Amino acid sequence: MPAHEPVALPDFLYGTAWKEDRTQALTELALRMGFRGIDTANQRRHYFEAGVGRGLAAAYRAAVVTRPELFLQTKFTSRPGQDHRLPYDPAADLATQVAQSLAGSLEHLGTDHVDSYVLHGPASGHGWTEDDAVVWAAMARERDAGRTRRLGVSNVSRRHLEQMAAAGTEMPAFVQNRCFARLGWDRDVRAFCGDRRIVYQGFSLLTANPEVLRHPLVADIAARGRATPAQVVFRFARAVGMLPLTGTSDAEHMTQDLASRDLALSADEVRAIESLSG
Repeated sequence: MPAHEPVALPDFLYGTAWKEDRTQALTELALRMGFRGIDTANQRRHYFEAGVGRGLAAAYRAAVVTRPELFLQTKFTSRPGQDHRLPYDPAADLATQVAQSLAGSLEHLGTDHVDSYVLHGPASGHGWTEDDAVVWAAMARERDAGRTRRLGVSNVSRRHLEQMAAAGTEMPAFVQNRCFARLGWDRDVRAFCGDRRIVYQGFSLLTANPEVLRHPLVADIAARGRATPAQVVFRFARAVGMLPLTGTSDAEHMTQDLASRDLALSADEVRAIESLSG
């Protein structure tokens, strides 16, 4: 196994979905602004992973960052989540598709390993299936071969995770979910992760929660802290143990998002924001 030391986990991830021909420029910009965690997927339907790689290469050439300083995360997306631009042979078995997808990602990203390889979503919303188990085992083999440091799952319910645990399956290092305040900020899944020292990655923290950004409580906290409502949400996310993602394409917002780490929230304020779910 190659002797790659696991990179330190950043406190923010930059999400590269839905950027299309701006992907390269925005990836490079995010790195210049200070992001050290990049999230992508080998799913051309929503990501342009090769563009991410070009942005990385440009940042390396400009000495903005080196590969060992970065946390790179990509995903395996099964056939129903893809369009016609598949990163694997659709006639191949699932394990081969996993290997082909990751090989393509490594080529796109110009690296011999990623720091996290994530199952983009289980095959069924109703539970962990045999197909999921086959894919997960194949992902573990990629990890054991040194092509990824850690494994994760995305778009999962607590039921999925409990079924994994009940089957004696190796648990993920990461869970990445869309996080809705009106659903308790995904409280059940976060609690499961907290009990097992799984890092919870929250995405769509702003776009899924416009009512929170407009809420008088958040506006008041933002005003007192001379911050934006978005900064309050991101600081809250970290306070309750989330690793937040942002996909902003605005340089000023990138700076503000990263600066949210310096915002002070009291325990009462954190509890109040968490209670906005109801």
